[in-house]
Amino acid sequence: MNIEFFQSIALSVANERSVSVVFGNIVNGLADSPDVVLARIWLIEPGDLCRVCPWLKNCPDQMRCLHLVASNGQSLHRKQRYTGLKGHYKRFPLYTTESYDNTATGKIGYIGGTGKAILRNDIIENPNWLLDPDWAKREKIASFAGQPLVFRGETLGVLALFSRKVLEQAHLVMLRTFAYNAASAIANARAFEEIEQLRHRLELENEYLRDKVRDVAAFGNIVGRSPALEKILRQIEMVAPTDATVLIHGESGTGKELIALAIHQRSKRKNQPLIKVNCASIPRELFESEFFGHVKGAFTGALRDRTGRFQLADGGTLFLDEVGDIPLELQSKLLRVLQEGEFERIGEEKTRRVNVRVIAATNRDLKKEMEAKRFRHDLYFRLSAFPLEIVPLRERREDIPLLAKEFVKQICQSMGLKELPLKEKHILQLQNYDWPGNIRELRNVIERAVIVSRNNELRLDVPVNSMEKALSLMSSSAKSIERSGGILTYEDLRKLEKENILNALCQSNWKVSGHGGAAELLGVKPTTLASQIKAFGIKKRP
Repeated sequence: MNIEFFQSIALSVANERSVSVVFGNIVNGLADSPDVVLARIWLIEPGDLCRVCPWLKNCPDQMRCLHLVASNGQSLHRKQRYTGLKGHYKRFPLYTTESYDNTATGKIGYIGGTGKAILRNDIIENPNWLLDPDWAKREKIASFAGQPLVFRGETLGVLALFSRKVLEQAHLVMLRTFAYNAASAIANARAFEEIEQLRHRLELENEYLRDKVRDVAAFGNIVGRSPALEKILRQIEMVAPTDATVLIHGESGTGKELIALAIHQRSKRKNQPLIKVNCASIPRELFESEFFGHVKGAFTGALRDRTGRFQLADGGTLFLDEVGDIPLELQSKLLRVLQEGEFERIGEEKTRRVNVRVIAATNRDLKKEMEAKRFRHDLYFRLSAFPLEIVPLRERREDIPLLAKEFVKQICQSMGLKELPLKEKHILQLQNYDWPGNIRELRNVIERAVIVSRNNELRLDVPVNSMEKALSLMSSSAKSIERSGGILTYEDLRKLEKENILNALCQSNWKVSGHGGAAELLGVKPTTLASQIKAFGIKKRP
């Protein structure tokens, strides 16, 4: 090894923008020397494996330690190279005094903790200085040299060499110069990667904010005053200040994302990002990359590093919409990050930590999915720490007038129109429909009505089955209503439905739910009937 050898490696990393490429070029270049048995780089990072680290009892500071990030070398007896980053030496404690064990591990921790270099030329005579003296004998190791990687007065890590040739002080000086250049290259590459991650994060946040603007325009604030909605709002107030995982269950179009937004805005994370992942829209093979990110070259098409949604949501909230669509094989990795706050990007061995609150939503029956072995039991129980059930719109019909009025106002404003009046006949027409598409369908009907309206008159086109329901009620009623030409007014239909409910209540002795109750007679849920009784203002007859 001479000055030209070190210069050639330094030039190969000078303009690199990828930290992993810089690491690789350094250890690969050093390992090209026939005298080098092993070249390794450790960087100072937060402690992440303290519970299982073999050096725990000797670690003076469990906040930071040395992480092995690059390795290369050639064995005399095996054709394989020393490129692994796992095993006994992947983490070392940092020592700031000489009160360390008299081994290479202690020396490396001392270099990282003090920023002082070490050169040992007595390994042939004293192989027990290494933790594995048999390895030193097999590989004929003569010298060890370790240099701190220092950039602007800060020690970033340690560069270490095991050599079959005796290294002199001149080699240590050259290695020091090379180490300073390597530290600069690492710092520059880190800066470039951070800029790229911030740029990508900004792109994702802008994309998410654009989606959110559209969503807010579509749904507005939470609107309604039904008992079912008031119950949900009380639950939001209870769970929002905590970090509990929330599982929102409800039919499509009931406003699950709006509930998630309300929880986030009332939490201590409200000033941090709320990131959405629609699990139903992600191709199966891209789930892991979408959640955890990947490094450049991890797979075909990975042209640059990608920041995953968990990292993007660090410190904030991650909303997993349609969580029931997550593939079974990925659910274990999702469970790990929920429990431990740890994950690895695809193609990267570095363990990353995040602090994310998860809110999940689904319109599937996850209990049935578990029975069918399509959803993990442990993941379900981890997600459903605080379950929230959103009732469909047909079970809170008293909210329909408020929602319809709000949608008319929003849509007319967006189209630059004067707000159209929502009349009683419109309300009756809307409340006589079951809304299988819930709030989303209601808004679409209102938007279509505004578009086709003429002469300041709202023209609703509610699906036909609402009229069929009213006519079936008419045929089952004991009363008849005078009508002209076989046509009923909406007021007649309203009266007919109210009278039918009254008849059922009288027949059941005003028992709403249970066996023989009015809800059973009418073939509806008790909660639906309770909402209709309130909407019609029905009171028990004396």
